[in-house]
Amino acid sequence: MYNDIFNLSDMINFQNILKENNQTITTAESCTGGLISSMITEISGSSSIFKGSIVTYSNEIKEQELDVKKSTMIQYGVVSCEVVKEMLIGVQKKFNSNFAIAVSGIAGPNGGTKKKPVGTVAIGVMSDTGIIKTNIFHFKGNRKGIQVQAAKMALKINFEILLKKT
Repeated sequence: MYNDIFNLSDMINFQNILKENNQTITTAESCTGGLISSMITEISGSSSIFKGSIVTYSNEIKEQELDVKKSTMIQYGVVSCEVVKEMLIGVQKKFNSNFAIAVSGIAGPNGGTKKKPVGTVAIGVMSDTGIIKTNIFHFKGNRKGIQVQAAKMALKINFEILLKKT
């Protein structure tokens, strides 16, 4: 499903490059609910590159576990590049990894607004060298489809950053 975004071969290559460079990754997931972590750990040997994940589905947990500021969530909304950036900083600090992925979005079928309809997802990737890339995406489909597209897009962005570093 959505293999044009990121497929099994991409995942294997991604993990092999991380292993070759003794690098690690961690995730902070909201709307994907741990799906990115699940995709990473489908590959045998992923324990050498994957430090762990925090599923911060509620705003309260984003604050408690990742130090996302309540004021940032109020000012920009939970589905924003600003919140995802704070999630990235928080999860990378907590796990001390080389790369971090953070995702926050509206997978549906409810919760969308005119400004941020169902399928709106903020995705961010951060490296320990200070590269931070965040963007808002608008995915189509049902809840599961939106989650899969968001997870694969996050992995694709991280893979592209990794390829530029190596």
